[in-house]
Amino acid sequence: MKQGFLPISRKEMEDRGWSQPDFVYVSGDAYVDHPSFGHAIITRLLESLGYKVCILPQPDWRRRESIMEFGEPRLAFLVSAGNMDSMVNHYTVAKKRRRTDAFSPGGVMGKRPDYAVVVYCNLIRQVYKHTPVIVGGIEASLRRLAHYDYWSDTLKRSILLDSGADLISYGMGERSIAAVAEALDAGLSIRDITYIDGTVCKVRDLSSVYDPVILPSYEELKEDRLNYARSFYIQYCNTDPFSGRRLVEPYSDHCFVVQNPPAKPLSQEEMDQVYSYPYMRTWHPSYDEAGGIPAIQEVKFSLVSNRGCFGGCSFCALTFHQGRILQTRSHESLLGEARQMTEDPDFKGYIHDVGGPTANFRQPSCKKQLTKGVCSKKQCLFPEPCKNLEVSHKDYVRLLRKLREVPGVKKVFIRSGIRFDYVMADRDDTFLRELCQYHVSGQLKVAPEHIADPVLRRMGKPENSVYQAFVKKYEIINRQIGKKQYLVPYLMSSHPGSTLKEAIALAEYLRDLGIMPEQVQDFYPTPSTISSCMYYTGVDPRDMGKVYVPKNPHEKAMQRALIQFRDPRNYDLVLEALKREGRMDLVGFDRKCLIRPGKPKEKDESAGRSRKQSAPAGQGERRAGKRGKKKTIRNIHRKKA
Repeated sequence: MKQGFLPISRKEMEDRGWSQPDFVYVSGDAYVDHPSFGHAIITRLLESLGYKVCILPQPDWRRRESIMEFGEPRLAFLVSAGNMDSMVNHYTVAKKRRRTDAFSPGGVMGKRPDYAVVVYCNLIRQVYKHTPVIVGGIEASLRRLAHYDYWSDTLKRSILLDSGADLISYGMGERSIAAVAEALDAGLSIRDITYIDGTVCKVRDLSSVYDPVILPSYEELKEDRLNYARSFYIQYCNTDPFSGRRLVEPYSDHCFVVQNPPAKPLSQEEMDQVYSYPYMRTWHPSYDEAGGIPAIQEVKFSLVSNRGCFGGCSFCALTFHQGRILQTRSHESLLGEARQMTEDPDFKGYIHDVGGPTANFRQPSCKKQLTKGVCSKKQCLFPEPCKNLEVSHKDYVRLLRKLREVPGVKKVFIRSGIRFDYVMADRDDTFLRELCQYHVSGQLKVAPEHIADPVLRRMGKPENSVYQAFVKKYEIINRQIGKKQYLVPYLMSSHPGSTLKEAIALAEYLRDLGIMPEQVQDFYPTPSTISSCMYYTGVDPRDMGKVYVPKNPHEKAMQRALIQFRDPRNYDLVLEALKREGRMDLVGFDRKCLIRPGKPKEKDESAGRSRKQSAPAGQGERRAGKRGKKKTIRNIHRKKA
């Protein structure tokens, strides 16, 4: 039974008859009471345990009075930057300021500060010197030890030190925050809470730290980037809740940051419980006038069926945050939420997604993971599927079939990424066939990321031949069921290991397909990924081998332009890249050429129409009336006549 929103103002708190909250949750996001938002899960969990919880969303960090809305909480302040790292939220990979913030009222930018966790904690410390402060969420979780910060291009200390907080609850946080709350409520000092899995604390000496692995000190990390690579890989190999060791990062003779092992994964019953709390499933009504919170639109009618990912992509931080062990919800829990959706007046009959980090993972990759954990130095799918990998889509197929039968549901889409290599490892094509038949609407988004095997190896992705085999199977199945559906490939430029040579190879691949992707993601070095470690150190921490890293903005622009070589605005960059690599054979009138010798003329604004432009190379056989047109995304993977 729904009990209403949690208080976000003193008046709302007093309306509940409270004079003091037990916890005040400070969030960089606006308050959306939906289980896709971390602040909603943690606050509802604490509420279910009997605590009085208030939420302080997006306080004005320029005014210390804003942090005093509820007064001093009885137990602690909880602080999170929100569902995204505040710097990723604010800046593009080119470090340009974004124009909108989907997690703020009306999408207005500027409601939270840069490095939000540090700023909020320092604001609290100005007013409440001794109140416990516990930080969590993606920003704190991925900055829990010394980390490379792309935006300042420096190696930063643990966020625990820069923020002045007492404790970090890292990962998904349910187990650790419940244990911390219980300890505080029992009267323990925050300084004595140093033992809880899934937390990071600071101590003055190591006398009370059991069986630690001592990492290089912060000074050693600053002196030599190779030390950072070695330290990072130790951290990476200790992200498993069953085998992970306790890590210690020294900062001085009297300051040590201690990372306890990760919290154990939730059971299916516990996952169901997390998603059964009395969420209001929308934004707080105080945001109605501003137009609400845009971020809710994609998730309001989506179902989170799993957590964790054993895919192990180098550029993804999931290993450090959710871990590699799959945690799933039961069919009953998901069907109950789907029925609840159908009662919403805004529901039009379409479930937008059924998935998680990877949609088609519904079980641990092998049986031993729930007792012994994942392999610390081996991947389940890379460079090829492990011989112990248990591949099955049967449970997912049964779930999707049940959801399709829910009264009021017209269509169930799958928009989370699917691992095509996992699909190819399954000898049973039932899932792929039903995916094409029922869960795709013209286009399926997949993430090959690149086609050059040297780059794919650095990315932790399968060889290009695996993706090509998937493309063929996808085409065959769609032909068999009488549908014309296409693949939309996500591609990444400038990843460590990618030179102009590999970027040109990718452009040639796209030329042969006859497409120009509308979206290209430049590699973004966010905290706590193997790829970011490569970017900072110039070596792959897994083997300490040297890696070419494109950092020059102009070269990165060329790599990006090559992926969209048909765009006339990219002509000069593409031509320069081809000249540098001695590939002028790709400039000409032949079908195999990327561009023609003469630069296309830009649009003549004064005439109000385009001047005559040269047709893209390889399309000279088209009629003149179609010469200037670009192929749209609908043409992806369509075989040429």
